Amino acid sequence: MPATACEVKVLAHTTVAPNIRLLAVAWPRADKAPHAGQFFMLRCWPDTAAPLLSRPISVHSWDAATGTLEFLYEVRGQGTRLLAALLPGDTLLLTGPSGNGFDAAAAASAGKVAVVGGGIGTAPLYQLVKELAAAGKKPDLYTGFRDEPYGLERFTPLCGRVHVATDSGKVGYHGLVTGILHPEEYDLVLCCGPEPMMKAVAAKCEAAGVKCLVSLEKKMACGVGACLGCTCHTTEGARSVCKHGPVFDSKEVFGQ
Repeated sequence: MPATACEVKVLAHTTVAPNIRLLAVAWPRADKAPHAGQFFMLRCWPDTAAPLLSRPISVHSWDAATGTLEFLYEVRGQGTRLLAALLPGDTLLLTGPSGNGFDAAAAASAGKVAVVGGGIGTAPLYQLVKELAAAGKKPDLYTGFRDEPYGLERFTPLCGRVHVATDSGKVGYHGLVTGILHPEEYDLVLCCGPEPMMKAVAAKCEAAGVKCLVSLEKKMACGVGACLGCTCHTTEGARSVCKHGPVFDSKEVFGQ
């Protein structure tokens, strides 16, 4: 499904945690409905203004009944600082949905499922658990944060068990999320977060003989696979994260 560029209106924009924002917009293209793991390119500044590139942000939630599209993102640099200044009623340009995301229907039929997220890597997992729940599956959720978790109240009704690990020990398990994940208890693990975390999760899954899918993050220029700026090395050769991913089998990207 080709990506579509569309000017959209901001419905709401709230602070969820320090440097974490939840942006809700009206997406008018019901025929271009996104699914879990896909992303959009966001831009609220002129084409001739800095930064040069739009910002790729994953879909946090899509509500087909209301046409509401949400993005949960971290304010990190110039582009996201400009996005963070948006107010209800303002407009921005969205291009998408792009990428190959999670196949929730296939995941729902896989048996027992664990969903693992680290920090802002939990953002695309909310739409994933929504789609799994719609297919009759309540996955177990494992999350890792530095200090204070955020946004988990939306996950709880859709998941079985919810496990939390924090680096500081302030909430839940004191340590990395990999310390509380036991892949041998599951038939499928779906993961998004910092690359070292995903590599560690993939290694545990490999040792347990459990299939693991990971959602990669790369800097993107075009978002449609034309510029090759987000190329990653895989067992199948060089592939574009924006076009062939961002979701890959962990063996394909970490099993080299």
